[in-house]
Amino acid sequence: MTEFHHVSVLLDECIEALNIKPDGIYVDGTLGGAGHSFQIAKRLTTGRLIGIDRDNKALAAAAERLAPYGDRVTLVHNNFSQLDQVLDDLGIEGVDGILLDLGVSSPQLDEAERGFSYMADAPLDMRMNDEDSLTAHDVVNTWPKEELRRILYEYGEERYAPQIASAIERRRAEKPIETTLELVDVIRSAMPPQALREKQHPAKRSFQAIRIAVNDELGAVGRVMEAAVPKLNRGGRLAIITFHSLEDRIVKNGMAAAAKGCTCPPEFPVCVCGKKPKVKLISKKPIVSGDEELERNPRARSAKLRVCEKL
Repeated sequence: MTEFHHVSVLLDECIEALNIKPDGIYVDGTLGGAGHSFQIAKRLTTGRLIGIDRDNKALAAAAERLAPYGDRVTLVHNNFSQLDQVLDDLGIEGVDGILLDLGVSSPQLDEAERGFSYMADAPLDMRMNDEDSLTAHDVVNTWPKEELRRILYEYGEERYAPQIASAIERRRAEKPIETTLELVDVIRSAMPPQALREKQHPAKRSFQAIRIAVNDELGAVGRVMEAAVPKLNRGGRLAIITFHSLEDRIVKNGMAAAAKGCTCPPEFPVCVCGKKPKVKLISKKPIVSGDEELERNPRARSAKLRVCEKL
């Protein structure tokens, strides 16, 4: 089998949240290792599963894993943010469930040559789709210092963003920063001693920020929040797992806005906008992993699952 082993997070909770009907149509917009998709597909009879991923390696592995259910599965190479376009191209007007797991898959983190990890030396890449043109090398070596500072602060919540951006600018003026460990060295050089003594790896936040920028992750989440709800059939569920506060905020606010409907100012005595709620929230608070799952998979610690249902 193609090497792409990924531990699915909140697996049972996701399957329960989707409320799967055997004849329904479901979308797994972040196919990955097909752990979630396998459980969806095996519950279908006359239904259909659409699996989307921007990573060709993930698609190849998923095709093998889902082979027993090949008659009910359609795999598509695309970005989940294009979900509405994918469904239009397939002639599908509405679906009964959409699942998105927004975490970086374990194989992407663990394959050193892909440049996601700050623990192994590799070319600066970080592309989830190897057909995309923008790489981490481009971001680190060509983006203006102020833009680097912004993404490090906003996407990585890195308090030493100004110092790190300045250090990157100084180093690349001498020669391009080519590899992950070169970048780690630059980041370390910009941080005070007390920051280097923290439990968390000093480059973790910066690598997260650059990865988000390379793959336009927050833009993709914003676009899919607008695209997903209109594509759900009545009673269809949208289930999204996030792994950091920036994505979770977009998902939480997007679902809350769809559940609220009316956008009139609070001081208006009656609604004049006429907007009705499109969804109901299945759980007010996010669903998180239990102790047993955390024991098996520490990466699940920051996972949050939010679910809504189309009215």
